[in-house]
Amino acid sequence: MSRPDSVIVNGLVRQALVSAEEVMGANGLHTVLRTCGLERYVDSMPPNDMNSAINTSDYAKLNQAIEGFYGRAGKGMLRRIGKASFQYGIREQAALLGLAGAAIKLLPEKQRIKFILNGMVNALKKSNSAVDAWVDESGANIAYIERTCAICWGRTSQTPLCHLYIGSISEAVLWATGGEHDIIETHCLAKGDEYCRFEVGAAKA
Repeated sequence: MSRPDSVIVNGLVRQALVSAEEVMGANGLHTVLRTCGLERYVDSMPPNDMNSAINTSDYAKLNQAIEGFYGRAGKGMLRRIGKASFQYGIREQAALLGLAGAAIKLLPEKQRIKFILNGMVNALKKSNSAVDAWVDESGANIAYIERTCAICWGRTSQTPLCHLYIGSISEAVLWATGGEHDIIETHCLAKGDEYCRFEVGAAKA
């Protein structure tokens, strides 16, 4: 069954574009925006609100255009943009993420990871009621899972390709725990899986 082409709100599009500009520079971002048909955002960022901005398919094209712009380095650039995207969320959308005044440093590490991943789930659901995402603790490692991933909408691949998400989750876990963790996308909708699944591995030495 095909996935519906839902909408992404202004606030999340702004978050993605500001983060991309931080990593790519204005000229690089403008080139990518023209490539994927989003030239209306050249020198004109969307407002930070919850009004509808673009379709999920357009967001997927933006990710694909960034990856294509950098070629073999595209995966790493998207991960860097994902990291910058979470940092933007901390600066501009802490309340949406449920982080305002959050005191999690006394919690065990797994509970800190669960807290921040649930914050990401809840923030997405607040921005779009159609989002189907959750945190899974049934395996050896905690995982973030989403059936409505916008990054790979309409795309097909033999390997997982939601690199921006890996960057965002990696930075979120670093913020929550103070340590780097491997984030592995074990399932991807673009591969024909039922969902995209991002597993939080052990802390890096």
